[in-house]
Amino acid sequence: MSEIDGTVFGHRDGHGFVHRDDGEASVYLAPQEMRTVLHRDRVRVRIVRADRKGRPEGRVVEILERRKTPIIGRLLQEGGIWLVAPEDRRFGQDILIPKNAVANAQAGQVVAVELTEPPSMYSQPVGRVSEVLGEIDDPGMEIEIAVRKYEVPHRFSPETLAQAASLPDKLRAADLKQRIDLTDVPLVTIDGEDARDFDDAVYCEPWSSGRGKNAQTGWRLLVAIADVSHYVKPGEALDKDAFERATSVYFPRRVIPMLPEKLSNGLCSLNPDVPRLSMVCDMLIDSDGQTTAYQFYPAVINSHARLTYTEVAAALSNTRGPEAARRSVLMPHLLHLHEVFRALLKARARRGAIDFETTETQIVCDDNGRIEKIVPRTRNDAHRLIEEAMLAANVCAADFIAGAEHASLFRVHEGPTPEKRLTLQNYLKALGLGLSVSDDPKPAEFQAIAAATKDRPDAQQIHTMLLRSMQQAIYTPANSGHFGLSYAAYTHFTSPIRRYPDLLVHRVIKAILQARHYKLSTGELAAPKPRKGAGGKPAKAAVTEMERWELAGAHCSANERRADEASRDVEAWLKCRYMREHLGEEFAGTVSAVAGFGLFVTLDALYVDGLVHITELGGEYYRFDELRQELRGERTGVRYVVGSRVRVQVSRVDLDGRKIDFRLVHEGAETERPGSPVKGKPGARGAERAPRVASSATEQLADVEAHDRAVKRAAKAARSARSSGAAPRGSSSSTGAGKAAKASKTAKSRTRR
Repeated sequence: MSEIDGTVFGHRDGHGFVHRDDGEASVYLAPQEMRTVLHRDRVRVRIVRADRKGRPEGRVVEILERRKTPIIGRLLQEGGIWLVAPEDRRFGQDILIPKNAVANAQAGQVVAVELTEPPSMYSQPVGRVSEVLGEIDDPGMEIEIAVRKYEVPHRFSPETLAQAASLPDKLRAADLKQRIDLTDVPLVTIDGEDARDFDDAVYCEPWSSGRGKNAQTGWRLLVAIADVSHYVKPGEALDKDAFERATSVYFPRRVIPMLPEKLSNGLCSLNPDVPRLSMVCDMLIDSDGQTTAYQFYPAVINSHARLTYTEVAAALSNTRGPEAARRSVLMPHLLHLHEVFRALLKARARRGAIDFETTETQIVCDDNGRIEKIVPRTRNDAHRLIEEAMLAANVCAADFIAGAEHASLFRVHEGPTPEKRLTLQNYLKALGLGLSVSDDPKPAEFQAIAAATKDRPDAQQIHTMLLRSMQQAIYTPANSGHFGLSYAAYTHFTSPIRRYPDLLVHRVIKAILQARHYKLSTGELAAPKPRKGAGGKPAKAAVTEMERWELAGAHCSANERRADEASRDVEAWLKCRYMREHLGEEFAGTVSAVAGFGLFVTLDALYVDGLVHITELGGEYYRFDELRQELRGERTGVRYVVGSRVRVQVSRVDLDGRKIDFRLVHEGAETERPGSPVKGKPGARGAERAPRVASSATEQLADVEAHDRAVKRAAKAARSARSSGAAPRGSSSSTGAGKAAKASKTAKSRTRR
């Protein structure tokens, strides 16, 4: 029986998994094994069997390293005993707190706990309160919890703050050496209204070459990116903190930046009307949207305006409107940007890049940090213009690095795995679309399916399945291309203020320009901490250059996911807090996902998701069809799929679990299903109205069974009457049949609810 090392990841249901150091399939830990360990402990386990799902199941034989970071939770007092209920349910156990270790915390407050005694088979973990965060309803508490729950670094080291403070407030003469002066070029930044750091500026002008039949026309596109690498040097305190964070984390009304504010909002931000250092990608793009030439060089620029997406979109849509008049000097350049954008968009279509139309939302908070409203974030031509310009610069950066054969980090997005591809093929076949993906799928195939189904009622479901079939994008030194964008090589170059991989790419490009080699030696990678492998033998340290880049890529990818999880957690908390004010209210919504245990519904008016558990769907047995991604009633054939229209009532909000539960509204509701007309209402889409609604699923099932019995009795009476030549007393054969039909119709109507 083999022994392996790994990190424990708990599950809120009590069991857990060991994520192996060797990257192989995770090992299942039963609830009994989880009693001696906690989430994020490092352990050695022995694989003893395969569980009922075929997964390797293990037994903990040694605890290699206990989790040292504080645990966040609510301080409670039960029967005179103090304990902390962890905010992260993956810990699975409450932590006992001795009376003399409560500090000055009060019951109900959110606290941070340091463990003093680990859990064992027969005892709970014991700890002491190390920090009191405050009351659960304090403004911003959800963010304070999230940054600690997900271990997001949120305090800069004293050395980093001292180094940032020592930086100059403005450019010095020495900073301008060996840089091209572009301060007279009318570069502009285009961002959202709430943006505070500006790391990219753009400019475009017409370009032509040759004469007569050989004449070529196009545009010269300049993308200037903040030169963060000029201030953040390898091995310094600023660099170590930036590497540890790897990315900025964005919450409603607050940002945890990768760099101190003096850099992110000051020296490195391309603020208007001040000189700033930048790395420029200078491109020539022809009328077909192809980049025919490019070059990189360090420059000093002066942003001529800070523009917003809304402002630019309005000016481009109405060149004689007030927005265009206010920016009359810049309008010719903005029109050239729009022209090159249209050319790049055509090239994107020819390339077959995948482009799904999705609805993004923005949370608008009040002064206390609570949700005021949730509004859809509309994408206009200005958003797409900047996106295409950034994509062009990123592709040039990847091509430049690949051509120089220098190690770096690429942004890799691979196509479907064989298993996911087969699942998608079966799903598309089951729908009878007449469209599918090949055994070696190309992005254009996905885009063709998305385009062909965009007007179908179930388009959202189809597009969701297409997205789920693809793998997650990661940072890695092995260039495998970007499947979704249909690029042979792609990297991130355009956001070094908020992404560490972009900073590394800048350093590599500078090294290539200076004919030298950039050697990665950042933070922990300079002297990797040896880990013990299976059998107690030291694991191989990252000694080669490629191994160091692989570690850096894995670190940045993991921290990117951590930032996303923390942001989603805060948004989920805010939405739960918001929905507590709407308990009992009814809303129309759309099924956004289907699972074996129920339906996830997105409310139309509020853009909030919740679960309708399968027990709330009525007195019917529903079977989950994984192939079609639908729940189907066995008796009535009623189907619920992604895109189904329903009406729900907010029944429960679990703030600690970040869960919102809905109850399907039956009486007076018109539950729409794609392509299902309402009986008796030609042209309408929905389900029948039930004349009466039982208070629970059990009662509804009893009603259905009672009506079934009534139907059988009526049918039996009708047969007896026909065989005897007389109708039953008090009725006629037609009357009995009518009652049977009516009973059957009522039963089906109630079941359909």
